[in-house]
Amino acid sequence: QVQLVESGGGSVQAGESLRLSCGAVPGTMISIKDMGWYRPAPGNEREPVATITTDGDTKYADFVKGRFTIFRDNAKKATYLQMNTLKPEDTAVYYCNARYGSGAVFSAWGPGTQITVSA
Repeated sequence: QVQLVESGGGSVQAGESLRLSCGAVPGTMISIKDMGWYRPAPGNEREPVATITTDGDTKYADFVKGRFTIFRDNAKKATYLQMNTLKPEDTAVYYCNARYGSGAVFSAWGPGTQITVSA
């Protein structure tokens, strides 16, 4: 089982930046596969904001392309989301996700971190 710890949320003005961090608790021996950041979408589903594979291939939601950058540190089993030029519509709880497992693939979620962007 993988437990994730997040940090970096907060309240900012539009146009400012934040960096979110997410990592597996120290001592985690399980190999982490894809990692990503998600936020709630209409209907209570979580939609992907940005994802990254172990090889560093990234995908971004259209509404963050050019503003957000995801990267990871495989040795630390961590991922980061650099959020630039934040907009009020970016306000949400952001959840870190990690896929893991050597046969079957499992999914772990962080507790979520609140981002509030005021105009």
